[in-house]
Amino acid sequence: MSFARLAAVPVLLFALAVPALAQSAGTPVQLGPRAAPTAHVQVAALPGMDTTPAFDAAKASEKYLARVNGAARDRSDAYFTGGYWLQLVDLLYALAVAGLLLSLQISIRISDWAEERTHSRTYQVMLYVAAYVPIVAAATFPLTVYEGFFREHAYGLSNQSFWQWLGDFGIQFALTFVAAVLLVPVLYAAIRRAREGWWVWGAGLAIAFQVLTIVIWPGFIAPLFNHYSPLPAGPLKTQILSLARANDVPAQNVWLVDASRQSNRVSANVSGFLGTARISLNDNLLKQGTPDEVLAVLGHEMGHYVMGHITRELLLGGLVILIGFAFVHRAFLFASDLFGGEWQVRKVSDIAGLPLLAALGSLFLFLATPVINSISRTSEYQADIFGLDAVRKPDAFASVMLKLSTYRKLEPGKWEETIFYDHPSGRTRIQAAMRWKKEHIADPDIRDTANLPQ
Repeated sequence: MSFARLAAVPVLLFALAVPALAQSAGTPVQLGPRAAPTAHVQVAALPGMDTTPAFDAAKASEKYLARVNGAARDRSDAYFTGGYWLQLVDLLYALAVAGLLLSLQISIRISDWAEERTHSRTYQVMLYVAAYVPIVAAATFPLTVYEGFFREHAYGLSNQSFWQWLGDFGIQFALTFVAAVLLVPVLYAAIRRAREGWWVWGAGLAIAFQVLTIVIWPGFIAPLFNHYSPLPAGPLKTQILSLARANDVPAQNVWLVDASRQSNRVSANVSGFLGTARISLNDNLLKQGTPDEVLAVLGHEMGHYVMGHITRELLLGGLVILIGFAFVHRAFLFASDLFGGEWQVRKVSDIAGLPLLAALGSLFLFLATPVINSISRTSEYQADIFGLDAVRKPDAFASVMLKLSTYRKLEPGKWEETIFYDHPSGRTRIQAAMRWKKEHIADPDIRDTANLPQ
């Protein structure tokens, strides 16, 4: 307060006191009470104000999709649609290899060779498989190396040298060889015992093998191809584990996978079955994605675990397997009636007929592609919605979908997506994220993002 204001204070107090002193010096006058003046105040409700920002989900989706265009869009479309034709080529190649093994009687010669070595039916099957698997691998190697190495490099999707790729191929071959040598004899033992009903037992064995693979894959098979290390402590790891606890995912750690040694593809996984869970984070996603994008992806992956999609796909996939074995059984009888004399294969229990069983299985899987893809695609869409609800980052989810466009066509036709896509298309997933955002745009944590994408 200034000196002038301090000096004025006593003067003001004196001026206020003078009337009171004058009144007390004269004759006192008693005045009756007087009512205070009143005024009528009109009260009216304020008009309601809608402060919810406007948001157009369709326009936002189009803005996201427009980010991938030109040569990048053409390249991803060409890669993915080329895969449609490769499915047909793979089938024709498999049928051709099986046809040669049967028509040239290579298969029966291998069977005779195995019979000369042992009288045990089980060991005969094991010897046959030990010869059959390398022959098929060698016959299909040109197509395998084209699809797995040269084509991936042509589209800029592989980081491996040829020898690194060959090393991974060798591991895959070894696993296939061991599994076939151990499991095919069990299948043929079931065929011999069950006879006409063998296909039911065969389907049961195939489903049991699937369950075994799911259980042992994270801890025993996946580490053969990549190195797994704990994600370093930090805010992101804390958020991931908090997200897991909030959604009852019993994981105690987050594992970082060096997937960049194979490719630049982003990915993550929450694996496990029967009460186990393992959160794995692809190092490409960690390098290329923001923390919000990482959480958006892991919210999706946790959705698979929480919603029991492994069990769902085992049940639905098991039904497909059962139908498949029934198809193979009937088709084998038909084919052996037509060509059995030439191939010297009359009974399904004859190990020389294994190439025919494999060919018919490939044919069924090709024909069942739309059904198998629909089962998977439905689960993936459900996990998308779960992740959006759990993480609440629709823009991060939409942007990370664009990172998948390097190897997935963003905007397929309706039937194209129905037949060939085992995941929803990028367009479908981005539209779902923007619809979710529109319905939550009034929420405090979402409203500030109304103007995104930029």
